[in-house]
Amino acid sequence: MEFARIAALLEPFLRGSAYGSSAIELSEAQLSSMSIYIDVLLKWNAKINLTAIRNPDEIVTRHFGESLFAARHIFPDASAYANVIDVGSGAGFPGLPIKLWAQNIKLTLIESNNKKTTFLREVIRLLQLGNVEVFTGRAEVFPGTGDVVTLRAVERFDAALPTAFNLLKPEGTISLLIGEDQIAGAQGASPLVRWHAPVPLPNSQKRILLLGTMNQPS
Repeated sequence: MEFARIAALLEPFLRGSAYGSSAIELSEAQLSSMSIYIDVLLKWNAKINLTAIRNPDEIVTRHFGESLFAARHIFPDASAYANVIDVGSGAGFPGLPIKLWAQNIKLTLIESNNKKTTFLREVIRLLQLGNVEVFTGRAEVFPGTGDVVTLRAVERFDAALPTAFNLLKPEGTISLLIGEDQIAGAQGASPLVRWHAPVPLPNSQKRILLLGTMNQPS
């Protein structure tokens, strides 16, 4: 996919008051990685069900756009380091675009489907990404915790949320890309999480980014 087209489609997701009126410009290396990622996703998606979205423009906006929107809110300083865990990673969203944004992070992609983890490892190889682990299994048995835990488009969201909380370090950040109708359920799922105000996603009437911070245990 052409770099200029990717950049144009992502522009609304990289604009915000914290950055002034202009959108953040992605580097040629970042755009190249996304182009490769899109191409391999389309090829693999013809064989295994990675995403119901088939249109390349919609893949950019829905998958990469939402993921980068979350990334710039979690990491306004793209040079920051953190241990990030992406629960139910599927085709790699939002985890891999977050890694392309904040390249110093250590990223763990948790996915129980073997075919999807094979795809994730192929993307990681093609993009030559370092410090990325793919865990093939259920998040409930993952033996670690993270500074940031992300959750997007997972099955049985209500059941997955407590598991995501358990993977989060004290004072860590939980990042949810969800629909407006899921806000109340998320905010009521744990008294230990301090929630920030939901942030509407660009080009969407019902989807939001919800960030929370895990309290220190008393």
